[in-house]
Amino acid sequence: MAFEGLTGKLQSVISRITGRGKLTESDVREAMREVRLALLEADVNYLVVKDFINRVTARAIGADVLESLTPGQQVVKIVYEEMTELMGAKNVKIAVASTPPTVIMLAGLQGVGKTAAAAKLALYLRKQGKTPLLAACDVHRPAAIRQLQVLGQNIAVPVFEKGQQKVETTAAEAVSEAKRKGFDTVIIDTAGRLHIDTEMMDELKAVKARAKPHEVLYVVDAMAGQDAVNSAKAFLENIGFDGIVLTKLDGDARGGAALSVKAVTGKPVKFAAVGEKPGDFEPFHPERMASRILGMGDVLTLVEKAQDAIDVKTAQELEKKLRKQQFTLEDFLGQFKQIRSMGSLGDVLGMLPGGMKPGAQDVDEKEMTRMEAIIFSMTTQERRDPSILNGSRRRRIASGSGTSVQEVNRLLNRFESVQKMMKQLSGPTGKRGRGAFPF
Repeated sequence: MAFEGLTGKLQSVISRITGRGKLTESDVREAMREVRLALLEADVNYLVVKDFINRVTARAIGADVLESLTPGQQVVKIVYEEMTELMGAKNVKIAVASTPPTVIMLAGLQGVGKTAAAAKLALYLRKQGKTPLLAACDVHRPAAIRQLQVLGQNIAVPVFEKGQQKVETTAAEAVSEAKRKGFDTVIIDTAGRLHIDTEMMDELKAVKARAKPHEVLYVVDAMAGQDAVNSAKAFLENIGFDGIVLTKLDGDARGGAALSVKAVTGKPVKFAAVGEKPGDFEPFHPERMASRILGMGDVLTLVEKAQDAIDVKTAQELEKKLRKQQFTLEDFLGQFKQIRSMGSLGDVLGMLPGGMKPGAQDVDEKEMTRMEAIIFSMTTQERRDPSILNGSRRRRIASGSGTSVQEVNRLLNRFESVQKMMKQLSGPTGKRGRGAFPF
């Protein structure tokens, strides 16, 4: 995640102030100096950092905080509240037209992931029961139209394109097409530039004037730092926009743009792209992001991802097997697939509160791949009845999966532990969580 470095530094500060039974004003100011440095190193806008630190300090040195029984926890609570406020306080939904179609226009510099964001937004809306139409209005970048067509085909969303004609005409015709064919949403993908110029701004103004979007979303690369914030200000002044889409939040950069852009522009972050897959796109919740940055986890988003990943029919079949104590290696493999569909293992574990995260040795995604390879190297009979796996069979499986006998034994030991746990859960006093992952 983009805030990994920042999170580590903030957690270090938090652990020191929460470990003390009493705090002085000097302690608070020293902690805030460290927080200030951590935010600046994360490339957060200087003025934003200054205002943030002043607000937190003013609240934290009050008598009701310093004289409380848990002053450290009170300071952390203040930091969390102010960081949430910094990013927008709450999720803001996109505007919906009273009479369809709702027209959404995406704008931004070249290379920020605008076309991919358009397709991800289309898939997100389709999952919400909408019928979106993508409009290809980037005629300057080579193969941009073809890229959108491929992305649209992958997510089963049609793409409207008219080649190299004027983009404002294409945008207007896309809206008319949506009205004729019953699409309730039009998402317009526009052209960007490496740098802001008059020609690009004039083109975007023309598209906006002809298509009359109900929502203009500015797409920001979370890894771009202060350049992204400066560009956002220029777009706001010239074109105007209603909200922000953050892309590449799964990157390992400092991520300062995510913390700065709302404060600088006054416009809310509405969506975040958190991975490369079409489904790695979610509404932006400031309070959840603040919790993740401070190492407190994001359990609500984790639960939502789990609900999306779990197939109801598969969960019901698994529950029946648990009742009969018939949990097999095939079921074990199925649980791997469900976890993978939630995103990278690191991202999933990053949503757990700090104290619940397993050690680094347990976060090795390659180990999960190896375990899958071992199970795939077994026969159907072996997967359903691992008790038949004698020494020669284990050597064959190790050879077929490119692993060692020790790794095969480790997988089987882990499976046996899960099996025992499942038997306890399926017993007369056990509680079964429908569709819950068994590890």
